[in-house]
Amino acid sequence: MTERTLVLVKPDGVKRGLIGKIISRFEDIGLKIVGMKLIWADEKFAEKHYELDDEWAKNVFNKTKTAAEKEGKKFEYDDHLKFGKQIQKWNMNFLREGPVIAMVLEGAHSVEIVRKIVGHTEPRQAIPGTIRADFASLESYNVANSKERVVRNLIHASDSVENAEREISLWFKKNELFDYKTVHQDHF
Repeated sequence: MTERTLVLVKPDGVKRGLIGKIISRFEDIGLKIVGMKLIWADEKFAEKHYELDDEWAKNVFNKTKTAAEKEGKKFEYDDHLKFGKQIQKWNMNFLREGPVIAMVLEGAHSVEIVRKIVGHTEPRQAIPGTIRADFASLESYNVANSKERVVRNLIHASDSVENAEREISLWFKKNELFDYKTVHQDHF
């Protein structure tokens, strides 16, 4: 039942000085930080993190197309892989804009719980009380697309246990992850 998940405070969160506020959201509910560091990603590293695959490209294509159509705007792309490649490039550029806080959180259902705390990928759709709604709610797919950049949504959180394992092994060596007991563990 105990899982580990990767969380990144992206360059916009670091530059805005939101690191402490973001970390406290996870600690307040009892998730344990088992690894944390400040990293400035280079192009190769960013490409490894934002792997382009067909499923991911379809997902980002459909989300963005639906958001544009909902607002009555024309969506200019018709090829999900071409659009995915563009988003991958924008994501890589954004990840390299400044330092990133990378952390591994551990706890029961950590992947699911962290995703709930983080909120919807498009901050304006995020529910109040989530990190993205509280600190980035003016950001949207349409704003990002009009500026030819990725959505600046402060934070990345692994979306599955399998992706968490892949991402954690990319960002952290085994000797950078620690096992210790917190007071919360005595109650759960």
